[in-house]
Amino acid sequence: MYREEINLEETHIRLTSDLNNHDLKRYIYRIRSDLKRYIVKNPDFKISLEPIKTADDDLPLIIKRMCESSLCADVGPMATVAGTISELCLNYLIENGTVYSIVENGGDIAMINDRKVLCGIYSNNEILKNEIAFRIKARKKPLGICTSSGKIGHSISFGEAESVTVISKSPSVADGLATRIANDVYGKSSQDRVSNGLETAENYRQYFDGVLIISADNVGTVGRLPKIVETSEFDFKI
Repeated sequence: MYREEINLEETHIRLTSDLNNHDLKRYIYRIRSDLKRYIVKNPDFKISLEPIKTADDDLPLIIKRMCESSLCADVGPMATVAGTISELCLNYLIENGTVYSIVENGGDIAMINDRKVLCGIYSNNEILKNEIAFRIKARKKPLGICTSSGKIGHSISFGEAESVTVISKSPSVADGLATRIANDVYGKSSQDRVSNGLETAENYRQYFDGVLIISADNVGTVGRLPKIVETSEFDFKI
């Protein structure tokens, strides 16, 4: 199995794949260049906290996908950027023949796996620690697993969740929904926070398979999630 880290400015990819001759770094450079050029011409795209509708049919693929996903999740397009890059990278690898690739971009994962995989759930929760994981069954279609947090990482979140993880067929949509749901994980108690997050998640069930919310001593779920299992504690640099 081939493993590689690809770092291009704000994009930090950790790749595990059955392909070792893929030139993924060049592809990432290209889609990032499309994004940067578009932002120069349309600066609101970078700062908007709401979806941006455009009538332009000749958009770069990354811009089109970010606009579509942010509209589904009711967030600004940049809330989907990491998941979108993961998704486009996975699609690129699939076009090149992969049947096993995991693309992780700052905690936002796009994957296709012809064998079982353990995907750790990173929340830094005092009770659960970082000792639980999803057991992902072998599958022939892409899957997105994206996480947002009000306490970890650099992304903007208005909530107080340790982690909100969304599983969806689209990593791009999962990224936007994780942000949207995490924004509403607030309240006087952890029970209130989780309850509010779950209420928001219910409004978007058509776009995801399952949601896991972790806040202090409360955990909530919506939809269907992979089996959650105990693991040895893991850590990685944010």
